[in-house]
Amino acid sequence: MTQSPELNDASPSTDDLLNELRWRGLLHQITDEEGLGKLLSSGPQTIYIGFDPTATSLHVGSMMQLMMLRRFQRAGHRPIALVGGATGMIGDPSGKSEERNLLSAEQLQLNVDGVAAQMRRFLQFEGEDGFEGKNGALLLNNFDWMQGYSYLEFLRDVGKNFPVGTMMGKESVRSRLNSEAGLSYTEFSYMLLQAYDFVHLSREHGCRIQAGGSDQWGNITAGIDLGRRMTGQQLFGLTAPLLTTSDGKKMGKTENGAVWLDPERTSPYAFYQYWVNVADDDVMRCIAYLTEIEKDEYDELAERTEQSAGERAAQKRLAQWMTTLVHGEEGIESAQRATQILFGGELGNTTDDQLREIFADVPSCDISQDQIDGDGLWIVEALQLAGLCSSGGEARRSVKENSIYLNNCRVTDEQKRVVGSDFDGRSVIVLRRGKRKYALLKLVAGAAN
Repeated sequence: MTQSPELNDASPSTDDLLNELRWRGLLHQITDEEGLGKLLSSGPQTIYIGFDPTATSLHVGSMMQLMMLRRFQRAGHRPIALVGGATGMIGDPSGKSEERNLLSAEQLQLNVDGVAAQMRRFLQFEGEDGFEGKNGALLLNNFDWMQGYSYLEFLRDVGKNFPVGTMMGKESVRSRLNSEAGLSYTEFSYMLLQAYDFVHLSREHGCRIQAGGSDQWGNITAGIDLGRRMTGQQLFGLTAPLLTTSDGKKMGKTENGAVWLDPERTSPYAFYQYWVNVADDDVMRCIAYLTEIEKDEYDELAERTEQSAGERAAQKRLAQWMTTLVHGEEGIESAQRATQILFGGELGNTTDDQLREIFADVPSCDISQDQIDGDGLWIVEALQLAGLCSSGGEARRSVKENSIYLNNCRVTDEQKRVVGSDFDGRSVIVLRRGKRKYALLKLVAGAAN
């Protein structure tokens, strides 16, 4: 199996980093491309990206920024993952049509802890896991330097350097002011807090680069302007495109909600399936944006997608790479095993919960213990109860045609009875007719439905 590369694998040099970002389509806006190029060529630099802890888990949309930090670290630079413990109490109005609900201090801390733990799958942090590189990532929380900052001090030090006209000119502010929801003073102040983060990080950690999604352009340029006014130092900013489908919709959402990085919220199997099912029009952009697959392999996958889209070679490679990175070898093996079961593979030691998830969209029927005791439930009746056959005659013909499977094992005897041993310690049985027509029999207490 091809694995996702580790951070100590071959990586682009500092000089080649911008070229790599460019071919991947990750350079949406840069404040000073020539100046940034010279800065990166002068030696290792520090770059930061902020993450608002609005939930206990990051989601797929956050991967754009995590991978940006990872790319810089692989090129020898030091990334700072800034968790917004302070700014998260307010909420960024950028790209939002209405004000967010404010989080309690307790919930915010739970979110910060959850998000911080997930970042360790993407970055190698200073002093952790034996990492001794000079470019070890830092995990910081802006609550640490904002909690003791009084309102009056903040107005004196920061507010006086922030022209209101500049703030009013930012798209994130204008769009909300003109909306029905309006913009509260609390949200209006968000830009000052994020801008001050950049100034603080430049002073304390020598950070001169901030990156983010394209919706952060106004906040990033505000920080650059504040840095010039407060320190006289030139700071730099760059943004990447937002992760969207070809028709402009945000990626990372399903009928069940967001695609989370937490396996308790989105299982490795569901995560894998999300990427396997990415549309042909979107898959190559996802590979460029979210993986470290090299250009030669990228071009090969693009050609295969164009010539033989039905193979879904690019989608399978994307799903394998992403799932390995986020959920590790155990996660990708579990996801691929579940996928094989969906296509007729052996059930093995698959649990009830896993089977229910794999076959979440297929019909099901409840049966009672009484029905499988003694002689058991006749397979012909089971097929009718599950809705796979409309009559006993159709069920018997299907068995004779070798198109009926119980737990993905072919049923060849039309007198077969479903008994307790067929459940093999589970409470779910998988019935299949043909290649892809599935149904579940669920063993329940009491009388069957």
